[in-house]
Amino acid sequence: MDENWAKAYQSTQMIRAEIARELLEQNGIAAVIVNKKDSSYPIFGMCEVHVPASDLSQAQTILNNEDAIKESE
Repeated sequence: MDENWAKAYQSTQMIRAEIARELLEQNGIAAVIVNKKDSSYPIFGMCEVHVPASDLSQAQTILNNEDAIKESE
């Protein structure tokens, strides 16, 4: 990934990463999902949402205030 992009969110569940990406795009922040899950053993790895480094702070604020993507413990 280009050095001008930064990881704003990560999850073991692709659906949560998709929700995070959609929330960011609705708020005018470009976002892409980087799937780092193992293709042979999908229980290993993460799905990461990357945003332009200049938007990282705003993206994290948006995602931290959103209950829909918080991991259940």
